[in-house]
Amino acid sequence: MSSREDILQNIRRNTRTRYERPDLTSLEEEALTYADPVGQFCKIMVQMGGKAVVLGKEDDLNEVIRQLYPDAKRIASILKEVPTGEKIQLITCATFHPDEVENPGELDGTDLAIVDGRIGVCENGAVWLQQDVEQRAIYFISEALVILLDRKNLVNNMHEAYKRIDTGEYGYGVFMSGPSKTADIEQALVMGAHGPRSVTVILL
Repeated sequence: MSSREDILQNIRRNTRTRYERPDLTSLEEEALTYADPVGQFCKIMVQMGGKAVVLGKEDDLNEVIRQLYPDAKRIASILKEVPTGEKIQLITCATFHPDEVENPGELDGTDLAIVDGRIGVCENGAVWLQQDVEQRAIYFISEALVILLDRKNLVNNMHEAYKRIDTGEYGYGVFMSGPSKTADIEQALVMGAHGPRSVTVILL
């Protein structure tokens, strides 16, 4: 049993008063929705300090990534191939797979990581990243992150997103909304303090 499960079991054993889960139906009915999910997501990503790019039918994914990050040399990719419309594109710009390293510390110095996004949330630009590899440090240790997301998987709000999240084989996932940000020190906004300095979502 993991330490997480130990903690949860202790909480359950020591909870004397139990309450029924609240009915969130009314809140869900009042939640924000958007007529143009793609446009809203792209707009909010900019506000979050990131970027969203809509991949055209004839666009070459590798060329788009290279144009976005021309100076990236050490490029990790979780994905080998990506369905884009009616065709499948191979990820050829990557130089290695994250699980080729034994120690997550060896991922330090990764210029760019290409990862799979499962759900995109239009109200806040958050993308659900379900752990697909053993070395989950790749989501946070790389200087820049490219998240590939099928535009069909855009949802309006967090109510809709939570109904669809899955932690998969590794039992871990995280919402990421733009690059790492902190304003704890003198209320000055700093990008990249705890994770990627740059995040771009490519909508497939």
